[in-house]
Amino acid sequence: MTPTEPPAPAGPESSLLTKLLAVMLLLVAAALVFTVMKMRRMQPEVVYESRPVAPPAGELGADEKATITVFKTVSPSVVHITNIAQMRNVITSAVDDVPQGTGSGFIWDDAGHIVTNFHVIEGATSTEVTLADGSTYEGKIIGTARDKDLAVIKIEAPPSKLAKIMVGTSADLQVGQKVLAIGNPFGLDQTLTTGVISGLGREITSRSQRKIYDVVQTDAPINPGNSGGPLLDGQGRLIGVNTAIYSPSGASAGIGFAVPVDTVNLVVPQILNLKGEVRPVLGINLLSDGEMRQIGVTGVGIRNVARGGPADRAGLSGLIQGRSGLELGDVITKIDGSPVVKTADLFKVLDRRRIGDVVELEISRNGDKRSVKVTLEVAR
Repeated sequence: MTPTEPPAPAGPESSLLTKLLAVMLLLVAAALVFTVMKMRRMQPEVVYESRPVAPPAGELGADEKATITVFKTVSPSVVHITNIAQMRNVITSAVDDVPQGTGSGFIWDDAGHIVTNFHVIEGATSTEVTLADGSTYEGKIIGTARDKDLAVIKIEAPPSKLAKIMVGTSADLQVGQKVLAIGNPFGLDQTLTTGVISGLGREITSRSQRKIYDVVQTDAPINPGNSGGPLLDGQGRLIGVNTAIYSPSGASAGIGFAVPVDTVNLVVPQILNLKGEVRPVLGINLLSDGEMRQIGVTGVGIRNVARGGPADRAGLSGLIQGRSGLELGDVITKIDGSPVVKTADLFKVLDRRRIGDVVELEISRNGDKRSVKVTLEVAR
């Protein structure tokens, strides 16, 4: 058996080759590290921007929640009104009930009285009232105030269906205050629009051509069918009755008007009491402002006095037949201490008075002045 011989020791050539290989590997590794670091320096630095966390889907803001609450609370008080007129069928000669317009209104009390605009029910022989739950009732016209574009109708409905509206005030309103309007524009029931009070103390002309004073202007969209519906403050209180828009096209142009609730509070109880047309009068016809300017006298001249009326009983008189024709009679220069320069000055005070109220007039005739008290009566 031959013994195994130990391996021969490596020669000088083998040791040199090993060292060269190690050096080459180190150089390659260094080159790789240098290349990677250079590439990193060439790349732009990524900056991560912190953003606020969006609220979960479906979460509402405080203002949205308040608006929704107002709508849910008040919408059961808002009704849809259809104006029905009787028209004769030219073929059968039968008298048919024909719908001729729609509008909105709101429940005033537990007795089923509903407030709306006069122009919504103008010309109607009856009305059809649809509540928020879809139930429909015949509406009986109780009374109107044409000068204020207001009317009251009544339905016979169970008390459980009569959600009367919460009534606020309008004397303390401010421009910029948030408002909401609920109505039935274009027949779309229970429509909510929002906006702000754009102006106060506006004047618009009623169906009777008398001015309505202290009107509320809003940019909340008010379209045909919104008439008669409520204008609400941010707490859901009634502050006006939507009555008109300014728009060349007939659609909302961001300028809407509402009869102030203080006027509604003044007029509606009188309608319920009288059950007819409400118009407090002195029982006189007046000269126009233009005629008074031509005469050159300050104040409002009385043209004639209704026989047996309030002014007649108070001893007032109109134009007097003189030698050369009609001569100026009594001229109203003050009412309840407020100066009267033009007819609007007189009507602004009368519009804040009720039937049965006593007003004090300062009368001038030929330079002589006297005070007269007149009790307002309903127009006949």
